[in-house]
Amino acid sequence: MSGYGVFQVLLYFAVLTALAVPLGSFMARVYRGEPTFLTPVVGPIERLIYKVIGVHADDAMDWKRYTFAALLFNVIGALVVYALQRLQGVLPLNPQAFGAVTPDSSFNTAISFATNTNWQGYGGESTMSYLTQMLGLNVQNFLSAAAGMAVLIALLRAFMRKQAATIGNFWVDLTRSTLYILLPLSLVLALVLVSQGVVQNFEAAQDVPLLEPVEAVTPAKDDQPEKKEIIKQQSLPQGPAASQVAIKQLGTNGGGFFNVNSAHPYENPTPLANFLEVLAILLISAGLCFTFGDLVNDRRQGWAIYAAMSAIFLVLTFGVVAAEQTANPQLTALGVDASSGNMEGKEVRFGPVNSAIWASATTAASNGSVNSMHDSYTPLGGLIPMWLIQLGEVIYGGVGSGLYGMLVFALIAVFVAGLMVGRTPEYLGKKIEAYEMKMASLVILIPPFVVLIGTAVAVVLDAGLAGLSNPGPHGFSQILYAFSSAGNNNGSAFAGLSANTPFYNTALGIAMWLARYWLMVPVLAIAGSLAAKKNVPASSGTLPTHTPLFVGLLIGTVLLVGALTFLPALALGPVVEHLILFAAK
Repeated sequence: MSGYGVFQVLLYFAVLTALAVPLGSFMARVYRGEPTFLTPVVGPIERLIYKVIGVHADDAMDWKRYTFAALLFNVIGALVVYALQRLQGVLPLNPQAFGAVTPDSSFNTAISFATNTNWQGYGGESTMSYLTQMLGLNVQNFLSAAAGMAVLIALLRAFMRKQAATIGNFWVDLTRSTLYILLPLSLVLALVLVSQGVVQNFEAAQDVPLLEPVEAVTPAKDDQPEKKEIIKQQSLPQGPAASQVAIKQLGTNGGGFFNVNSAHPYENPTPLANFLEVLAILLISAGLCFTFGDLVNDRRQGWAIYAAMSAIFLVLTFGVVAAEQTANPQLTALGVDASSGNMEGKEVRFGPVNSAIWASATTAASNGSVNSMHDSYTPLGGLIPMWLIQLGEVIYGGVGSGLYGMLVFALIAVFVAGLMVGRTPEYLGKKIEAYEMKMASLVILIPPFVVLIGTAVAVVLDAGLAGLSNPGPHGFSQILYAFSSAGNNNGSAFAGLSANTPFYNTALGIAMWLARYWLMVPVLAIAGSLAAKKNVPASSGTLPTHTPLFVGLLIGTVLLVGALTFLPALALGPVVEHLILFAAK
C-alpha cells in the first residue's frame, strides 16, 4: 500500500472525527428537547406538524405502542411507494413518459426504500419518473433514516430512565430527526453538490451529437442475424438528482438517481464532490456515538463505542486499499503495465484509493451507494466490503440502526464478561438478564439466517442461477453478496448479478423486510425492559465499559460472531477465487 493511500485514509478519518464530535453534541440537544440555533425557524414547523397529526409531544409510549407506531408508519410508506410506481404512467412530472413499473420490481423497490436498504434492480433514469423519484423514493430516504434514528433514541432513553413504563414518543423522535438533523444537513450538502455540477432540474433527457460516430453491433441470436448500427447521438439524462444524492448519503440510504449510482458524473462530478459524499455516508452514524455519550451523561461511553467501530473500520479499509493497489498477476504476466493497481470497474478520476475508501465506507454503513463496481474488485478487495456488511452493519452502520446494533453487541460483551467472573452483568447501571439476552440473540442471529438460507435457496434453483454473469466461485460470491446486502439493509451489489427478475425481486424483498423489522422489534423490546429496571450503583465487581479492555472485548465479540457465521461461505467464494487467481500467475 502506498503512502498516498495511507494519507488519504487517515485524512478521511480525521475530518470525519472532527465533524462528528460537534454534530453528536448538537443531536443530543435536539433529542433532549433543548433549544438550538435552528429552533426559531424549525420550532413552529414542528409544533404545526404535531397539531396536524394530533400528537402531544409529552405523550410518552410504552415499547409496544412505540413499536406499533414505527411498523405502521413504515408499512404505509411502502404502500405509497408501491402505488406511485404502479401509477406513474398517468401521474405528472414524467417527461420521459415512463409506464408503470412491473409488480415484482415495485414490490422490491417499495420495501427497499421503506427499510433504508435502497437495493435497486432497475436503472433510475430509464425506469422512474421524476415524481416517483421525489415523492416516493426521496421522501422515504428521509423517513426511513429518521425511523432508524428514532428507534436508537428510544433505546438510549431506556438507559436513562428508572423503573419507567415508557420510552418516548415515536412521532416526536421521527419529526425531530427529520426537521432538525436530516433536512438542514441535506439542504447544505445539496447546494454544495449543485455548485460542483450535480444536476438539479426537471428537464427531459437531452439528445446531443457525438463527436465521432460509433458502430454498434448486435450479435446474431437464434433466428435473428447480426445487426450493425451507426450511433450518431447520445441521450444525456437529467432530473432533480442533487436533492436525492444529498439525503441518500447522509441518511445512509444509497439509492442512486442514475443507474451507475455515484460513479455517474452527474451524481459525483469532481474530487471535492466525491470527498463530501463519502464523508456524508458516515457522518451522522459517527456523530450518534457522541450523542449516545452525551445522553447517558458519560462521554467516555460514546468514545469507547466510537473507538471500537473505528479500529475495525481503519484496519479493513487499509486492507481494501492495499488489495486494490495490487496488480492483477495474470495481467502482469502478459506484460500489461498495472502499476496503478486494479483499475477494472473504477473511474480514472477516482482511482483505486478513493474507490476503495468509498467501498469500505458504504459497506460499513448501511449505505450501499458506489463510485466503482465491487464486482470488478480483486477477490480479497471484494471480500472485505462483503464481510463489513456481514458483520451486521454495526461499524458505524446505518443512521440509528448501526449504533443500536453495536449496543446489542455491547450487551453481549458484558454478558460474556459476567459469565467469566460469575456475576450478573451490568451495562450503564442496568442489569443484563435472560430477557435481554434472548432479544439480543434474535438481533445477531436473524441477519445470518436470512443471508445464508437465501443464498442456499438461490444456488439450488434455476431461477437463482439464471442471473449469474460468472460461473464458479465468483458467481457464488455474487449471490452471497446480494443476500448479504439485502439481509443487512445495505443495498450495494456486486453488479454482475441480473437481479431484476421475479425470483430475486421477491426473495430479496422478503430478506430486506425481515432484516429491518425483525431486528427493530427486539431492540425496542430491550428498551422497554431496560427502562423498567432500577439503576444499580457501580461496585468493585462492575466491568468498566469505557476502558481499552472493554473496547477490545467489544471488537472481539463483533469479529468472532462475524467470523464464525460467514467464514465457511466466504471460503467458497472470494477465498477460493483468490487462491485460483494467484495460483495461476
